[in-house]
Order: sequence, then C-alpha cells, then structure tokens
Amino acid sequence: MVVVANRLPVNPATDAEGNSYWATSPGGLVTALRPVLESSQGSWVGWPGVSADSPEDEVTEADLPDLEGGVNLVPVNLSTAEFNTYYEGFSNATLWPLYHDLIVHPEFHRSWWRAYRAVNQRFAEAAARVAAEGATVWVQDYQLHLVPGMLRELRPDLKIGFFLHIPFPAPELFRQAPWRWDILQGTLGADLIGLHTPDSAWNFLYTLRALGADVTFSKVGTGDACGTDGTEGPDGAAGTDEEGVSYIRGARLPRRDAVAGTVRTPDGREVKVGVFPISIDSAGVTATATSPETIAASTALRRRVGSPKILLAGVDRLDYTKGIHQRLKALETLFSRGDLNPDDVCLVQVATPSRERLESYARTREDVERTVSRINGSYGSLGHTVVHYSHANMPFAQLLALYSAADVMLVTALKDGMNLVAKEYVACHSDGSGALVLSEFTGAATQLPDAYLCNPYDVESTAAAIMQAVNAPENDRRARMRTMGEEVAAHDVHGWARRFLEVLDPQAVAE
Repeated sequence: MVVVANRLPVNPATDAEGNSYWATSPGGLVTALRPVLESSQGSWVGWPGVSADSPEDEVTEADLPDLEGGVNLVPVNLSTAEFNTYYEGFSNATLWPLYHDLIVHPEFHRSWWRAYRAVNQRFAEAAARVAAEGATVWVQDYQLHLVPGMLRELRPDLKIGFFLHIPFPAPELFRQAPWRWDILQGTLGADLIGLHTPDSAWNFLYTLRALGADVTFSKVGTGDACGTDGTEGPDGAAGTDEEGVSYIRGARLPRRDAVAGTVRTPDGREVKVGVFPISIDSAGVTATATSPETIAASTALRRRVGSPKILLAGVDRLDYTKGIHQRLKALETLFSRGDLNPDDVCLVQVATPSRERLESYARTREDVERTVSRINGSYGSLGHTVVHYSHANMPFAQLLALYSAADVMLVTALKDGMNLVAKEYVACHSDGSGALVLSEFTGAATQLPDAYLCNPYDVESTAAAIMQAVNAPENDRRARMRTMGEEVAAHDVHGWARRFLEVLDPQAVAE
C-alpha cells in the first residue's frame, strides 16, 4: 500500500543542543494508516516540510527515518516558489475558500494552476515509482486532486482511492473554477472517492452531472433498509432524468460508510463515490484523558485561570472558517445584556498559527485579537481575565488537559469538513460530564446531533446554544454526552480507514 499526502508524517525539528532530527507527527491519519502500511511494508509519499531551492537542499529517502514497522518515507521536494504557488496559492487561496462557501473570495491565477498541475505530476510520479504491481494507493485531500488521474495514466494496474478531508461545495460554487473539469477528471482517476458527509457526496455527484458526466445515484431505499441512521436525499430528485440517469427522492442515505453513487468515465470505468466520516483514536484519547497525569494537569490548568465557575474552551487553527470571531461576539453579547456574569466565566481560546502569510488569515487574526482585547478591557479586572488567548501551537497532551477541564467546548465553525476537536472533547468526557456547543455546518454535527447545535452566522443562535449548555439540567447534559460518547467510541479512526479500504479493495484488506 502507498499513501500519498501533501505532508510526510514527520517534521524537521531541533533538540536542546541544536541538533536536527525528524519528529513523528501525532496526527490521526498517521494513527489510522500506520497498521495497514506496516502490514504491507508500505510507503508514504509527501513533502518533507522544508524547501529545496538547490540540489544540495533536497531531502532524500536516505535522509528520512523509517516509521515504526518499516514504513518507507518518500519525499517530494518543493522549492520556495512551488510552495508559494502550489500550496499557499492554488491550494489555500483558490480551492480552500472555494470549498468553504466563499467566506473569503477565491483567487484564480493561471500561474498558480500551472504550478499545482506540475507539483501533482511529481507526486504521481513518486507514487508510481514506489508502488508494487497491483498495489493499493490512497491519495489524500484537496492539494492532490489531479494525482489519481495522472497516476492512472502512469500505472493502470493500481487500485486508487481518493479522500477529500474538507467539504465539497455546491455545484453553482464549484463551477466558478476555470479549471473545474480538469480537477474533476483528475479526481475521477480514482476507483473510490470518499467524502465526510452526504451533503458533500451529493454536491460532488450533482456537480459532475451538471457538467455532463454519466452519474448514477445509489438506490439506497428507505425505512428498514438503512434504519434511522440516515439523511434525506436532495429535494426534487426522483426516478430517471432525460438522459436515463437514475436518482432518488426521499431516499435515505446513511450518515456513514455508504456508496452515494457511481460515475462512469469515458474509458468505461465505474468510479464509486462514498460517505466515510473520519474520526479519532477514541480509545487512545480517553485513556490519556483519564490518566493521573492528565487529571493533575487539568486541575492545575483550571486553577491557573482563576478557578472560574464556568470554564469555556475553544481550540482551533486561526482560520476564517473556524468562527472564532463569531463565538467571541456571542459571548460579548451575553455579557452585555447580563445573561452571563463575566466574573463567573473564563474562556480559554487556543488559536494555532496557520497560513499567516495570506492576507485573509492576517485579517482574521487582527479581528480576533481586537475582539479579545475589547472583551477583556470591558469585562475583565486586575484579578480576573475573561478570555485567556493563546496564539501558539500547544502539545496534544496539554490540549487533552484543557478539554478535560472545560465545562463547555465551543466549536462554531462557519464551515468544516468534520472537526475532530468536537470528537476529542467528547472522548475526554467518558464520564458524561461537560457540554458541547457545535456548529450545524460541521461534518461532526451529522454524527453528533445531541450536541447543543447553533448557526454561527447568527449571534443569537450561538448565544442561545451557549446558555442552553450552561443552564441545562445535569441529567440532560450527561445523557447527551453519553450518547455522543458511544458514537465516538464505536466509530473510531481505525474503523474509518478499514471501511474505506474494504470498499476500495476488499481482497487486499482480507489478505
């Protein structure tokens, strides 16, 4: 098996003595895929995280450590210019805002597109070089949309999967992209395309259909065929259209692990499009959260911020999609009209630095930090800081201590493919304590409908959800948290990877 992702699962680091080394990333994708890669003596293809502007700067396979179990790391080197145009440009200033409902307007530059195409070709060539005959290759995310098609041309013997970790937009939004069909054709080089939610799957299939592709929607049936674990199909879909393409009305698409439809390509292949919501290593998170070390760190953290009656928490990348400013406005509204006493409340907001060279991200930081200052100036005192704001990377162990300490977790993203913070918080409260305020525009809301849901575009909706979480009877809060805890425990990241691979290549998984 070969995994192809924008980043390798290691980061360049320096120890206390100034020696350079490669640190293993603690991400969920690494946790999920390492067992499969180990059992198949697989490879991971990706950028090593350092720019290579000359041959002397290039990282080679010999420079990199093997992961535990003998997983081979294969670097794709990028120059500073390529990083700026392929990654910061096309990936994050074109596709990212386009896929997140135009919260910020996407920029379309042909030079960025050319760089994106060239870098995707390099990733495809690297994967083709290391993949064994008939191997399974799993391509990850929006930075590499073109790799499946390029890899198909280089190695038609391969089983290719593609997973999109961010939302796929509505057809009328995606069609704004000048290279829309190139992106779709590249993605259709895969045998299986996975997305987090039914909405994203419908959007992807309807976009293809609107652009003339041969699309068939799955007839997944109603009622007992899929139980109660489902969502309604798109309005107005029924029967067979003028081109003979079948689709459905009122059918229920399961929230997870279902093929939403198929696309027949001009060369006669049938590409499956499915719903596979990613999750976390729930057992690992719960075990760490309930350890004596984390319990002690959680107690100390709460004491350090003044032992408030109500401890709220937010943990996000500092990104305009995460709704940090909106949650601060909702909190400010509750203080201004006396619904919450600021002397009783503390919000710990962790805002991890992200893409800071992009203007839209710099503006977001200014807005957030200005609002934090205003709230603390208006409602804080010498002895009490209302919002403890940290613009820094925080070790995962410290995040788990914060999750465990928090009475209410605020996840108010304007748009999010999934949002694993919500699931991590739930896994940290296996005893049923805590409360989760969750944006209805996150993929996590599909799996966690027992959270206190809000519309983050509406300050009143967000404020009401916060008050509901704070004031709900304890038995209601615990019932909600236990239900969500069962969901997160039953559907972890290992199951996500296994189910995707079973649909992609059942024989390979069985072996």
